[in-house]
Amino acid sequence: MFMTTLQVALGGAIGAALRFLVGLGVLRLTGPGFPMGVMAVNILGSFIMGLFVVFAAKTSNTYLSPFVMTGILGGFTTFSAFSLEAYTLFERGQTGQAAIYVGASVVLSIGALIAGVITARGIYA
Repeated sequence: MFMTTLQVALGGAIGAALRFLVGLGVLRLTGPGFPMGVMAVNILGSFIMGLFVVFAAKTSNTYLSPFVMTGILGGFTTFSAFSLEAYTLFERGQTGQAAIYVGASVVLSIGALIAGVITARGIYA
């Protein structure tokens, strides 16, 4: 368990650094305004997650999942894990649950962020 945790931590550090660099690169290309960097990272991370899930299963390399999926891609973007979970529900034929998961995750996450901002503004006002 300790070694797996270290793999996740190392992968997370790599993913976070990559997120920063990709975000900075996209910002330099597109300029400020619309959050293209975040969107690019989320889309790229989701695509890589899809590639890796199939690769790991087909090549018996699932032992790399903590390092790659939870670590690197989790540090790069948590949106990739969200995307995988939503797709897994859909693929299992649980379309209604997938829709609820997507809708609730987006609405409640944005709501929680707003609640956090309001709370922090109240504390630091």
